[in-house]
Amino acid sequence: MHTELTRDFERFGLRLPRAFPDHVRETYRIDLTARYLGQMIPHPVGKGSGQLSLNETQLAEDARAGLAFVVLKTVIAQDEAGTQSMAAWAIHETKMQVEPRRSAGGRTGWTVTWKGRGWDRSLEEYLALVRAGRDLTRAGSLLVVPSVKYHLPRLEDPFHEAEYRHTTRLLAGAWGEAPLLVEKDFSPTLAGDSLAADRAQILRWLREVPRHIRAASPVPVRIAVKLMNACFDDAFQLEMIKACQEVDALVCFNRLFDAERSVAYGGWDLSDRNLRVLDAMAPGVHPGLSGTGNVCSGRMILEYARRGCESVQLHTFFQLPLSQYPATQGSRTQRALHALVFHPNDGLIAALLELEAAGGLERRGGELRFLDLTTDAHRAG
Repeated sequence: MHTELTRDFERFGLRLPRAFPDHVRETYRIDLTARYLGQMIPHPVGKGSGQLSLNETQLAEDARAGLAFVVLKTVIAQDEAGTQSMAAWAIHETKMQVEPRRSAGGRTGWTVTWKGRGWDRSLEEYLALVRAGRDLTRAGSLLVVPSVKYHLPRLEDPFHEAEYRHTTRLLAGAWGEAPLLVEKDFSPTLAGDSLAADRAQILRWLREVPRHIRAASPVPVRIAVKLMNACFDDAFQLEMIKACQEVDALVCFNRLFDAERSVAYGGWDLSDRNLRVLDAMAPGVHPGLSGTGNVCSGRMILEYARRGCESVQLHTFFQLPLSQYPATQGSRTQRALHALVFHPNDGLIAALLELEAAGGLERRGGELRFLDLTTDAHRAG
């Protein structure tokens, strides 16, 4: 198996086939099938919301590369008059800066820094992008999910129902059939904002926002909430998870916030905290988890999966300098997938085979199944 994996690693570094999950199943008897928002996907690797998912060219390139899913750039909800209560997040992006970041534990990872926040173009342009994503999804090329930042009131204030209603209905119309899939973004910059200084206020959002989205949608809707890392302790992160009782998926957890520089960041500090909190979560508290944060290897995918995550979302790893990828040809998405899946030491195939050899995962029907990891996690904790 190791010899075969090394051979695949070398040849796929020149050209990664789009249908590589089929090759993995035929060659290694490993089923990489994963899940996001209740949708079955060919493998667990998706692209998180951000600068890498804001136009049709990017979506088409990711579909050709064989990516499993993409979450679109976050649109800021508005009412019929075009008013946005969260307009402070509709800021034009500055150029992204990819840079190394040393963690508190002494490990050096990568982070991406930029000053922008959400979608800063018109809602009509966003709906056109949603329709393009819908077509790719229906063709089976790439699962595409819109992301929205809706109004978040202060504790004593009501929700702006008009924003929820107008934006959700337009998204449903652009998607065209049920169920509508939506990711609700609690962005990392929110953690450093005065809005998020009150714990009770945050918990109210998590309990009530999904209800308002469902009430606003003219069709059945599946909701994922991308949870931020609040500027509180681990115990509060667990409270946030427990508050999300009315959602279909949780993305755990958005980037950390550097108050001194007023920027969000990732790297090893992020994955250390995310995995630590997931470890502390009681088994079966919430199905439908999707992991995010410093997903830099197949082994890290495995770490999230063993804590119940049925898929992972990446952003930084798709933006590294080309010298950091072992592949010498292809788009950054292809090069990232090549490293994450086929690296003979740190790739997902190698990690799954190693786990099998250690007795941590058994074959069923002659196959190792990625989703069995998450099932065992929810059962055993």
